[in-house]
Amino acid sequence: MFLCFQGVGDVSGQGPYIAGITNRNTNLGIRGFMLFSIGVFLALVLNLLQVQRNVTLFPPDVISSIFSSAWWVPPCCGTASAMIGLLYPCIDSRLGEPHKFKREWSSVMRCVAVFVGINHASAKVDFANNVQLSLTLAALSIGLWWTFDRSRSGFGLGVVIALLATLSTQLLVYNGVFQYTSPDFLYIRSWLPCIFFAGVITMGNIGRQLALYECKRMSGKTHQD
Repeated sequence: MFLCFQGVGDVSGQGPYIAGITNRNTNLGIRGFMLFSIGVFLALVLNLLQVQRNVTLFPPDVISSIFSSAWWVPPCCGTASAMIGLLYPCIDSRLGEPHKFKREWSSVMRCVAVFVGINHASAKVDFANNVQLSLTLAALSIGLWWTFDRSRSGFGLGVVIALLATLSTQLLVYNGVFQYTSPDFLYIRSWLPCIFFAGVITMGNIGRQLALYECKRMSGKTHQD
């Protein structure tokens, strides 16, 4: 994504160069804000699915159900989403491996829908034991990566960030910030790393698509100039 700005402006002239840097930082801030907003929205929606799993029609107290989680959860999810969404295209650029697999918004929306489905399945689908549930969600999460990503960098970042998020959650639960019902993997549920991995892949896809859109828009402006 950052390669798109190499041809913007004349570096020998400080005016165009500074304008290009300012424009890049502005676009980066806009993308970060959009990713943060998407992360907050998904956190609220997924929390609603967890809390209201047996409700078909929206009850009168649905608004209170949306905000029934701790106030810090949506901002934390939004911040993590922004960091992940900005990191993925940056890593692609550093590795010199632009991600071109299924680069359209329809694919991104399907990825989001599958992620929401995986999260909902973790709360709604009944299995004989937690091992079966964890293995099923792991297969679905890897299937999501294979269907919408297939990049080595995407898989590696997904695994690393999922492990870090799992460790952070373990520490939060250990210190009494919140708790899980029926924990089976130390202090948390064993399927949680799968949800983290699927979430990382999803936000990475959104971040890549936003960066691609920005790249095409800036390239169009350069050609017009």
